[in-house]
Amino acid sequence: MKTVYDIQQLLKRFGTFIYTGNRIADLELMEGEIKELYDARFIDVTQYKTALLLLRQEASRVRDQKGADS
Repeated sequence: MKTVYDIQQLLKRFGTFIYTGNRIADLELMEGEIKELYDARFIDVTQYKTALLLLRQEASRVRDQKGADS
């Protein structure tokens, strides 16, 4: 797992499709779904940690970019 797209594909395997039109909201929802999959033992700790890291990095990048656009 190397990109947010990879995380979306993982979530799709479990029947979860997320698109609200708001990138930050999408990332936050994905993080919640990843936590639920981990708590239910559907994904291992490595997948969990990697996904959280990628989602938080992307959220930070989007927030920084949004701030620079203002």
